Amino acid sequence: MSETIVERLRQSLSALPATERRVAMRLLADYPMAGLGSASELARTVGVSVPTVLRLTTRLGFPAYPDFQSRLREELAAQLSSPLAKTTQAAGSSEESRWQQFAEQVADNVRESFQHIAADELRQIAQWLADPKSRVHLVGGRFTDALAQYVAVQLRILRAGVNHLRDQEANWFDQVLDMGNRDVLVIYDIRRYQASLLRLAEWATQRGTKVILLTDQWLSPIARVARHVLPARVQVPSPWDSNAALMALSEALLAEVSRLGGDSSQRRMRELERLRNQA
Repeated sequence: MSETIVERLRQSLSALPATERRVAMRLLADYPMAGLGSASELARTVGVSVPTVLRLTTRLGFPAYPDFQSRLREELAAQLSSPLAKTTQAAGSSEESRWQQFAEQVADNVRESFQHIAADELRQIAQWLADPKSRVHLVGGRFTDALAQYVAVQLRILRAGVNHLRDQEANWFDQVLDMGNRDVLVIYDIRRYQASLLRLAEWATQRGTKVILLTDQWLSPIARVARHVLPARVQVPSPWDSNAALMALSEALLAEVSRLGGDSSQRRMRELERLRNQA
């Protein structure tokens, strides 16, 4: 599976010269729109020279800037595609090979998702989620809110102050009012992205809340305001995207939060078991 431009940028970020890193950060902050204008427009926005922009795109593997933009347009089309437009399993393949093909793609998605995320980033997110002084809010979109609810249920076993935002956007306003700079908002959003979740992320950011985004490899627009972004591979031989890699990332974070919680989490779990035994 070919790497997206986002994945190439994230992999190379730490090794880039300072001026090229500024261009890369701009591309990541406003992906894919920042790269769809001319090289001179991008250079002017970032405050670097046009050759700096061209050196970066060459470093990413594109012989010319139009080649870079062509790939961006392909990735934008993938962001916006509906289930009807997505690749399905090959016609004529045997039932056994179809199941195997699907299983192999899911396994590849999980492995490649972890390969493209820095361990330091996962560690920082886990520390925020484990911090007993913070409150954690979780929410997802139409097809991902089940993940947010699952993680919320698990986190409540490990720590206090966990909130799953339910129902309609209109019911979020009063909860946003209570968010502040000690809060963490975890959002799950994959294509086709929900405008209501972007508005929620923007409101929370304005209040100083740290936003964590779990998304697909093309990046939800929420990436523009998120402190940390965890992109997961979601494509499988089906009209539907797979949440398996997002689940794996979520469970990895839960495992690390459990470790960081130490004795405090253990005491909480023992108390919960005592209450269950009394019920």
